[in-house]
Amino acid sequence: MDEKQLVGEKAAEYVQDGMIVGLGTGSTVYYTLKKLGQSVREGLSVKGIPTSKRTAELARKFGIPLTDFRDIHGIDLAIDGTDQVDDRLNLIKGGGGALLREKIIANAAAKFIVIADSSKLAKKLGSYPLSVEIVPFGHEMTMKKIQNLGAVPKVRMAEEKPFITDNGNLIVDCDFREIEFPAELEAHLNSIPGVVENGLFVGMASQLITIENNKIIVNSREC
Repeated sequence: MDEKQLVGEKAAEYVQDGMIVGLGTGSTVYYTLKKLGQSVREGLSVKGIPTSKRTAELARKFGIPLTDFRDIHGIDLAIDGTDQVDDRLNLIKGGGGALLREKIIANAAAKFIVIADSSKLAKKLGSYPLSVEIVPFGHEMTMKKIQNLGAVPKVRMAEEKPFITDNGNLIVDCDFREIEFPAELEAHLNSIPGVVENGLFVGMASQLITIENNKIIVNSREC
């Protein structure tokens, strides 16, 4: 069993009967969804809110009932992967292009569990490109403003065309090399007109489930 499967299935153990669960996006969360679907077939009663159209399709495939924000008052638990996580449980997310919906759901959750294989662990963020979701109109100027913050931004492409998010926006992948102050950078990016959201998740994760020395480790964020 590989690391992604181990941490993905472990996260499913935190889902309790009657919960509203935020369902993340990505290859690690795939195993959480699959395990959760098995639990539903065995009698667990939950409802999920997906972070992407891809996740919604997988949830239906695995038999996980879905709901939306119109019918709930909050989310009990959100489970999602990450592209990079530092020692303080700050994250870079957005490699799958779903960062906006992922952040909305993580913010709405009473508890946010992050799952990551050992390759995602880092002392500091930045060696993985930071994804920023921007509106198409005036994106050239928006990218110049991002570049002024010290980044090398590139529009994400898919099959020789710009990648379009589920929200109809562009993704700009930004090389910052090393992010010394993630909270400040998050605020600066989101103050730029045209930026919808960025992939820095600062102080949001409640727990991290990962692999260290071939063992599952659960770390909690220090408040």
